[in-house]
Amino acid sequence: MTGIIPSQHLRQMIERGDITGEPAITEAQIQPASLDLRLGRVAYRVRASFLAGDGRTVAERLEEFEMHRIDLTPGAVLEKGCVYIVPLMEGLNLPGGVQAVANAKSSTGRLDLLTRTVVDGGTEFDRIPPGYQGPLYAEICPRSFSVLVRPGMRLNQIRFRAGEARLSDEQLRTLHREVRLVDGNPVIEDGLGFSVDLKGGVDDIVGYRAKPHAGVIDLDRIDHYDPEDFWDRVRTTRGRIILDPGAFYILVSREAVTIPPDHAAEMAPYLAMVGEFRVHYAGFFDPGFGHDAAGGTGSRGVLEVRCHEAPFVLEHGQVVGRLVYERMAAEPETLYGADIASNYQGQGLKLAKHFKSA
Repeated sequence: MTGIIPSQHLRQMIERGDITGEPAITEAQIQPASLDLRLGRVAYRVRASFLAGDGRTVAERLEEFEMHRIDLTPGAVLEKGCVYIVPLMEGLNLPGGVQAVANAKSSTGRLDLLTRTVVDGGTEFDRIPPGYQGPLYAEICPRSFSVLVRPGMRLNQIRFRAGEARLSDEQLRTLHREVRLVDGNPVIEDGLGFSVDLKGGVDDIVGYRAKPHAGVIDLDRIDHYDPEDFWDRVRTTRGRIILDPGAFYILVSREAVTIPPDHAAEMAPYLAMVGEFRVHYAGFFDPGFGHDAAGGTGSRGVLEVRCHEAPFVLEHGQVVGRLVYERMAAEPETLYGADIASNYQGQGLKLAKHFKSA
């Protein structure tokens, strides 16, 4: 078996004990090409973000950096600007030929809630080597909004890969000719490039900018919060905006993207030299994303953008990121947007599911 492991094979891994959970993993956690991970019952407030490092455990590093512990059982607020480590309810006993990569879920990224997976012996965030046996931890750093969390909440997800799954640029061009991955002419270079839409829609709105002093967001509350309390609308009639250093924006891609049922994709940042900003916190695109949306013409990708040291002019049609396509080991039993409830299928410019729709 070579490729991204689909839902039906994830169930087999759970049955074999390759993936463990305490309490037991639920069916609701299993996605077409990934598994949602659940927060445990305690959060450790730490002085700084860290990696365990070769030969070290996360528990050992917590002894160095822990400031205090928070019981999440009754619900607890993780404060903006602070760093927390939360043991997850899942653990791994991976076979030697299987590696894993983790990422924040879509709604997590759209809240500017930096969430990364840390493992024992790890030298990279979100990357888990073949044969890893041990616990999983989430590093959580709320960047724009403080959040209320409870045990069992699912902020990040993990995807498993056997062998080489990534498509070369030539293979990606072939797939585009067969399926039409994007409307318009594809920009294919180390993945499928996508650009930002700053043309403006209703009332010339092209995006949203997080307000700097908003209230707490309870992550269990769906379609609850008034966007006006948390976001400023970004408008332009000139096809460009100036990103402010330190500000967080929700924008949308100009292209409508399709992920065929036998492939998956991950959003990767564009070359750093193109500008002083970062695009993407949540990066998994499931099989079937955009495939059945709007008559099969694709779904646009929401962009989570943070500007760095200097103000930066972002212009309509500017390439800001790329999608890396990977083969599935088999087509999943369920597809995004077709067989499961999918909050963002057929989306345009859209905030996280916690906010009321306009």
